[in-house]
Amino acid sequence: MLHHNRRVRVLAACFSGVAGYVDAIGFLMTGGFFVSFMSGNSTRLGIGLAEGAPHTAFAAALLVTFVVGVMLGTVVGRIAKTHRRPAVLGLVTGLLASAVVLHWIGAGVFVAIPMVLAMGTENTVFAEDGEVRIGLTYMTGTLVKLGKRLTAALLGGDRFGWVPFLLLWSGLLAGAVAGALAYTVFGVTALVGAVVVMATLTVVTILMGPDAGPQP
Repeated sequence: MLHHNRRVRVLAACFSGVAGYVDAIGFLMTGGFFVSFMSGNSTRLGIGLAEGAPHTAFAAALLVTFVVGVMLGTVVGRIAKTHRRPAVLGLVTGLLASAVVLHWIGAGVFVAIPMVLAMGTENTVFAEDGEVRIGLTYMTGTLVKLGKRLTAALLGGDRFGWVPFLLLWSGLLAGAVAGALAYTVFGVTALVGAVVVMATLTVVTILMGPDAGPQP
């Protein structure tokens, strides 16, 4: 995160905001499952296995779908090469749009499938050398880095090294609040907002020009 310029950091916070927005809608729609936070679904899978709960298969399906989304994003990124970011974001936009269409035709809980695929794909936006440099849909690592940078600042190190990590976490939190509020008014149709924002961010990355640095 610290190795990226300010423009990329702001973009990352925006992407994280979309993830929080979509995850909040998915959580409310499915009654307590996540479409981007797979640690939570892993815990639910473990509890389901221990209790023999009927939701176990659904949790497992979400986890597998997320991994498939990461694979899709990686393949698209490799094909697009220096235009990886807009290509991956375009795919995320299309997947979220398909979720909206599925909802409109009454697909029920299956709407979660393209939502999870989209969130897995989004995490490959900042992939370099086969590694994800900025996680956009999970914040545990970000909060650990925030704590470490805050400690360093208190001990005389970089006074503002913690700010990018706070910005990334704040983006997800703000998105989750917006998603929950939008869901109470529009239901799953609130995903249209995520589609519009992601389409706009795709255009922004196109205008920024080819990606710099190593490719995935």
